[in-house]
Formats: sequence, C-alpha cells, structure tokens
Amino acid sequence: MGDIAIDKAALDRLLRHAGGCQATTYQQAFTALARSHKGRPAADIVPLLRQAAEEALLGFRHQDFVDQAEAISRGAPYELRITVT
Repeated sequence: MGDIAIDKAALDRLLRHAGGCQATTYQQAFTALARSHKGRPAADIVPLLRQAAEEALLGFRHQDFVDQAEAISRGAPYELRITVT
C-alpha cells in the first residue's frame, strides 16, 4: 500500500483541469502496466509510471514510483491512499 501526499495547490490544479479525470487516466495506465510489466525490473517500470503521472498532472515523489513499480514487478496488489496537505 502506498501513501501519497499532494499539496493543496496541486489538488486545486487537478480539480480545475477536467474535474479530476487525471486520476482515472493514471489508474488506467497503472492497470495496463500491471498487466504488461509483471516480472519486469522495477527500474524499467518507474519511468513509465512517471510519464503517466506527468500526463495526468499528478505530482508523486520518486519513492512513490519505486513502491508502485515494485508492486507491479512482483504482481502484488497495490492500494494507493492520497492525503491532501
């Protein structure tokens, strides 16, 4: 499970752009990567997650990408909790 903190300014920006559909776009990309990259090295997955997050206007920390990539690599479930700071 991952805990990600997003500052209020980033949340405001997300809500202004398409009513939050960016999170859905990122979830779709994450799901596709989970299917296609299971068993691949996490280091190969991190840049793909970063690109998907940038396209979705989500500002995750590097460690968030590493944690998610490791879960994808292992084929483990990953639950994301987002906290607004």
